[in-house]
Amino acid sequence: MEREDMGTFTTPVVHTNAEGGWGPDASALPEQFLDVPYAPFGKSDRIGRAADFTAPVYFQNRSFRNRRGEDNAVNAEFQYKYDNEEDEAFRLVDTTKSKQNRFGPRNRWNNNRGRGRGRGGRFGGRFGETTRGQPAASQGGQAGKDRTGGRFIGVPKNKWERQRLARGRGPYRRDRQRTDRQASVQVLPDWQVVEEFELPQLTKLQTNIPKAEDIQWCGFLEQYDDQYDRITSRTERRLQRCEKKEFYYVTTTDDPVMEKLAVEGKGNVFATDAILAHLMASPRTIYPWDIVVQKVNGTLFLDKREASQLDYLTVNETAVDPPTPGDDPTNNINAPDRLSLEATMINQNFSQQILKPGNRKNLEMPNPFFDKDEAAPGMTPAAIGYRYRKFQLGANYTVVARCEVHGTAVKPGMKAGEKQYMSAFALNEWDSKLAGGVEWRQKIDTQRGAILATELKNNSAKLAKWTAQSILSGADQMKIGLVSRVTKANAYEHVVLGTQSYKPREFATQITLSANNMWGIIHMIVELLMKHEDGKYVVMKDPNKQVVRVYSVPANTFESDDEDETDDDDDVNDQGQN
Repeated sequence: MEREDMGTFTTPVVHTNAEGGWGPDASALPEQFLDVPYAPFGKSDRIGRAADFTAPVYFQNRSFRNRRGEDNAVNAEFQYKYDNEEDEAFRLVDTTKSKQNRFGPRNRWNNNRGRGRGRGGRFGGRFGETTRGQPAASQGGQAGKDRTGGRFIGVPKNKWERQRLARGRGPYRRDRQRTDRQASVQVLPDWQVVEEFELPQLTKLQTNIPKAEDIQWCGFLEQYDDQYDRITSRTERRLQRCEKKEFYYVTTTDDPVMEKLAVEGKGNVFATDAILAHLMASPRTIYPWDIVVQKVNGTLFLDKREASQLDYLTVNETAVDPPTPGDDPTNNINAPDRLSLEATMINQNFSQQILKPGNRKNLEMPNPFFDKDEAAPGMTPAAIGYRYRKFQLGANYTVVARCEVHGTAVKPGMKAGEKQYMSAFALNEWDSKLAGGVEWRQKIDTQRGAILATELKNNSAKLAKWTAQSILSGADQMKIGLVSRVTKANAYEHVVLGTQSYKPREFATQITLSANNMWGIIHMIVELLMKHEDGKYVVMKDPNKQVVRVYSVPANTFESDDEDETDDDDDVNDQGQN
């Protein structure tokens, strides 16, 4: 008997495959499953999940499937197919950080620099503080020998590699990335290029070394304290700040002595030793620079701009990996601008600290830039002798240069009262790891030559300029100090770790700096400018190429209106007080 409340079961329809195969016939498939591909199945297949995307590549290898006879069992519907339209619509997003510019603009310290007037700017020995004018750059320096007087330690013996390192180019690297630097001065539309030449070509120039003749001495000199020759890492000396000293680095046309000598017709080319030395070492320079030239009645005056960086010392300019400004150049003590200012102040303080106080030798004329009435209370000029010299360059050109001497030195075995002139400079250690060098405190007593060889590679242009400046001034000795930070994170306190002494001409030979080539460069530039008409010119190095261009510029270029503005301000103040 059937019960009414029992469920019913409907027998499903089973289609018979007429071909005798397994499964329904293709004509009997439901419409919703017609486009679903069929994948064959074998008992040896690995089953465990619906889609195994983590299967080893070994099981996907075609040769493996061929050995097992399963190549024909692969369903093409489930295999990857390249879709051209889909590939064109795909875009890859670059999430990498953009590389920062290694240098950036070189308009340094514009907020801290005063504006020099009249006879030139001056500023004291405090680190980072200026009084008037442009900061002074102590010039000088040298790489050197080891303590036994031998040649450099660590310099490659290969001739070409040694010359490459001496020129500051460093080892050849294909992976070095190009850095776009800014020009030292903006080129205006009304400037016209009158000459252009490549710096490497200057290394082939040669001329006879001219004889020097003293014209006048100014300032005063003090004697060198030979205790600094015996300093070691264990007896280091704290570098003192010369807060009561004023340093003057006046350009050529602002020098009253130069003006007098020009009126007297002592020469037809006038310049300072800093400008001449920079041109002599220009083939080694990397950073952009510029020099202003004025030709008046057939006489050349080589000047620097008021806002020029020529008086600031560069740091690791020729290194393989020069300093970079980083993400925050303002607060980065190892940024190129901050390092340059630090090195400049170290040179000033070092040149005065190594002198014996009270042993003063007054020269023919007093310091031409020091005015007692305008000086701040207690301020005195730095102990520097200005030596005005004349060089007969060929038959047509007479070069008059103002050279600097930093002191006198007594050499063992010299007669009583006999002294030698001395130039003093300082190399500074900021961070040996970032600079790619060795720790000075660990190597200075045993491998001083290795330290100086590294500095020669990283600061080839600076050392060449110091050497050329010492030769121009007629210095008998070069005193090079090795100054390091007290700590790597403190850029305001330093110690003197050692001092080396060298003869400028011998040192020039060691760094492959030829005196004939130095004067050959000056002769070529003077001859090139002399063939043009009277006017104002700018000799400027390209910021990213080893190319120098000479521009003809209007006569009022770089002229300052500060005096007129000052007079107007005074009138306004007077009216307000009345």
